[in-house]
Amino acid sequence: MKELMIGNAAVARGLYEAGCEVVSSYPGTPSTEITEFAANYDDIYCEWAPNEKVALETAYGASLGGVRSACAMKHVGLNVAADPLFTLSYTGVNGGLVVCVADDPGMHSSQNEQDSRHYAVGAKIPMLEPSDSAECKEFAKLAFEISEQYDVPCMLRVCTRIAHAQSVVEQEDRINRERKPYEKNPAKNLMSPANAIAKHPLVEERLKKLTEYAETSPVNRTELGGTEIGIITSGACYQYCKEVFGDKVSILKLGMVHPLPVKKIIEFAGKVDKLYVVEELDGVIESHCRNIGVEVIGKELFTPLGEYSQKSIAAVFGLPENETVTSDTALPVRPPVMCSGCPHRGMFYVLSKNKLTVLGDIGCYTLGSAPPLNAMDANLCMGASVSGLHGFNKATKGDSEQKTVCVIGDSTFMHSGMTGLCNIAYNDSNSTVIILDNSITGMTGHQHNPTTGYNIKGDPATKVDLEALCHALGINRVTVVDPYDLEECEKAVMEELNAAEPSVIISRRPCVLLKSVKAKPPVKVDNDKCRSCKRCMKFGCPAIHINENGKAEIDTTLCVGCGVCKQMCPFDAIQD
Repeated sequence: MKELMIGNAAVARGLYEAGCEVVSSYPGTPSTEITEFAANYDDIYCEWAPNEKVALETAYGASLGGVRSACAMKHVGLNVAADPLFTLSYTGVNGGLVVCVADDPGMHSSQNEQDSRHYAVGAKIPMLEPSDSAECKEFAKLAFEISEQYDVPCMLRVCTRIAHAQSVVEQEDRINRERKPYEKNPAKNLMSPANAIAKHPLVEERLKKLTEYAETSPVNRTELGGTEIGIITSGACYQYCKEVFGDKVSILKLGMVHPLPVKKIIEFAGKVDKLYVVEELDGVIESHCRNIGVEVIGKELFTPLGEYSQKSIAAVFGLPENETVTSDTALPVRPPVMCSGCPHRGMFYVLSKNKLTVLGDIGCYTLGSAPPLNAMDANLCMGASVSGLHGFNKATKGDSEQKTVCVIGDSTFMHSGMTGLCNIAYNDSNSTVIILDNSITGMTGHQHNPTTGYNIKGDPATKVDLEALCHALGINRVTVVDPYDLEECEKAVMEELNAAEPSVIISRRPCVLLKSVKAKPPVKVDNDKCRSCKRCMKFGCPAIHINENGKAEIDTTLCVGCGVCKQMCPFDAIQD
């Protein structure tokens, strides 16, 4: 049966057909749907782990137990999982282990634009890169075969466009595999220095064998066309090149991007007059070509910034772009904003009003940094707000303690914030941490986490008590507030900033987009009472605007009746 699938759904289908039995992941755009679609197959046990390191270690444990396993993450999540990844290259696997990673060229939803191929090179682990949904499925299956044949985790890299673009996938039956018995073998699985020293030569020898595989594998294929121009490419860039050139040029399509072939590239180079490498982000293939003595044209023409397109590649070659349907009307810019009634907005308003320095974290609440709130000064990575606040206050020798806080979401706190809070308590840091608990992992599309009380399938699960957890980590002062109550929020923030010990404020209100949250009737503006002071506009709610008469007006199609704007109006002009 054939079906139109996005790349992530096709990867999940490949995991299913290959007989994968365990998938553990942490959600991160653009990788999230891999695990969500995998969870639809009853033959695969799926879970959301607290972070990517735990997810990969869980997948490793399942592999050690003898079944095929996988985990999925975005590129920055791979940073978190790098510790077990590099040593897994030494231990190898029992059941096949596939690590799916989704890069984000163009940073559509990411804080950096790193290239995950460097991890495959550094860890000396094979990496496949599909160019469409059909290959996503087939490469996921192949990754398990490579993993078991060469006793190594195999990485599968997609990018935003491949993860979310649709193409036809032919579905096949699942192959149910017998669980491989676990055999006690410390020399293989226990990486003490002595054992690791003995394993390193095996890793290098395996890399040579994988290079030989790359020379003959059908995933690396030559498509001969015109010989004036030759292009070496992979992933989404292959599709762009085919759109631009069709069969007018020769293409070496690399489906295995580490290790890269040598003989195959040299042979291809000898068949064309001029050789180009078209690859997004870093010049990984380009550097390899030059290292093996093949002259190519690459990053001197193609930018290392952002994602490519048919249009940008055509422009580099001085060609007219293919005709596309476009509108003559320029579309207005629509910056991302927090939703109407977002529970984070009230707390951010309080922080902005009091001109506090706010160290932020990774989540939809990062939008609190945007005008008119401007309520966030910095963010780095998952959990860094808590650790950063501690360092900031220590650096200023207490001068910043009464005017600096950090904010972190409930899921992010479970991911990487707990250890930072432990550090605050352990090292006696007079710091105030605000946990923005909206009862869900909001930024990636409403996935559950250990604080929500439900698992990936929506079934009841153990719910971590944030208050008890913070107390257990050594924090005595833990306060819970409703972010819809501005007075309560401001009182709590000021009290905790003035306390002479570490403290946590939990700002708790469910995300307004949750199906269980029922909107209240929208509020309205009494035009006779409105003085056009525009104080309500400082709140940044998209439901509020100024009409042609200069008065505040509420869009009833957006307003959820949270009532926070009512508390801000000094003239009682906003009413139920």
